[in-house]
Amino acid sequence: MVLQRVSLLTIGAYDLPLLRSFYQKLGWEETEFSSDNYAAFKTAGVMLSIFPIKELSKDAGVEIAHHPEQFRGVTFAINVDSLEEVDATIEEVRSVGGKILRKPSDAFWGGRTAYFADPENNLWEVAWNPSAVFDESGAMVSY
Repeated sequence: MVLQRVSLLTIGAYDLPLLRSFYQKLGWEETEFSSDNYAAFKTAGVMLSIFPIKELSKDAGVEIAHHPEQFRGVTFAINVDSLEEVDATIEEVRSVGGKILRKPSDAFWGGRTAYFADPENNLWEVAWNPSAVFDESGAMVSY
């Protein structure tokens, strides 16, 4: 059985300094492992890393199939503690240059949601789910 644990998500960056700067402007804390060629950010439960896409494709043994303007078929999520935080988070993202794709709105499932793209069109959902449960570190353990 494969261990059921997601511990690190890596975004392949076409322009690492640009993406790194964007997440720094969001106020995200970097790890001591960050360098000019790699960035890693501490988040609740999962680390987020940014690595040059050419190097990532070599490491994985695959060809680069997408361009930054295209949807990559993956979204990330930031789940917040209140419906007001969805709106506030989207405004903060907007203030540092994030592209708002979907303005905050009430969701059919009872929460509130919005979407933004970082400078390389990696998609992020900001959501409040009234039934979400977080542990003491802020990691979501149930929704």
